[in-house]
Amino acid sequence: MDLKRVVVTGIGTISPVGSTAAETWGNVVKGVSGSDLIKQYDTTNFKTKFACEVKNYDPLQYFDRKEVKRIDKFTQFALIASDQAVKDSGIDHEKIDKSRAGVIWSSGIGGVGTFYEEVKGYIEGNFNPRFSPFFIPKIISDIAAGQISIKHGFLGPNYCTVAACASSTNAIIDSYNLIRLGMTDYMVTGGSEAAVNEIGMGGFQSMQAISTNNEEYKTASRPFCATRDGFVMGEGGCGLILEEFEHAKARGAKIYAEMVGAGLSADAYHLVAPHPDGLGAALVMSNALRDAKLKPEDIDYINVHGTSTPVGDISEAKAIVNVFGENAYKLNIS
Repeated sequence: MDLKRVVVTGIGTISPVGSTAAETWGNVVKGVSGSDLIKQYDTTNFKTKFACEVKNYDPLQYFDRKEVKRIDKFTQFALIASDQAVKDSGIDHEKIDKSRAGVIWSSGIGGVGTFYEEVKGYIEGNFNPRFSPFFIPKIISDIAAGQISIKHGFLGPNYCTVAACASSTNAIIDSYNLIRLGMTDYMVTGGSEAAVNEIGMGGFQSMQAISTNNEEYKTASRPFCATRDGFVMGEGGCGLILEEFEHAKARGAKIYAEMVGAGLSADAYHLVAPHPDGLGAALVMSNALRDAKLKPEDIDYINVHGTSTPVGDISEAKAIVNVFGENAYKLNIS
């Protein structure tokens, strides 16, 4: 069968450096750091005292009080970012076939903030099980996709992919595949997180995966640097609209880019440490190139998942060289 072409027609985000995609991108190219001392809780007993929080976030600017009580912060970010993306795509809700419009929205950890507050209330309340009736619906990772679907009336595929740091990438790939296989025309996809809280930060602190460079928190995220000591936790949401090319062209949509290939792989090596030679990372890039029918020399930009953890970043650099050769260092790698 002939595969459909897939294009990007909408973008939306709420991030530590901007409340819209335009503001976020403007600050990114200026080199603005989203890292700052944590405002959401008392960090006295924590080794890490900084994170990339969404600045001056007030949910009441976006939702009424009842909605705020019913949806976790990660879902709030999901709704904000996806709304921006849908509006940016210029779709007419009255003209689209909603049975062919879907949502795949991801979160690595879901409503961990709600989980913490509910369990804390249970313990502080003498173990009286007065849990909120919204407790479970607020914490499950696929609730964000469901809320987006309900808001827009999209009746197509609706679920969440969970793959740690790669969750949103997997969501985009799944959406891409559904469209090119002819199963959908219009997909809202992306991800959101809201884990800057005591248990989110505390858990990663215990793993020694998060930076404790409190003196230089603005520049603590240092992939490939000899002084790196861990990643910097962030929060927010980012969404894309993927659309079948002919569908987008027929309605006169602006097109940002075309997605032409994707790859998936596993290291099958260790719980957290990547293979020292970057075999899994090399495999996934090779798979993507094969799927896109491209050669390494066709690529002029590589966006690397540089975590700044003491292990991992060097293996990713090795993987790039394995696939692209020594000339990889001449490419624009970030």
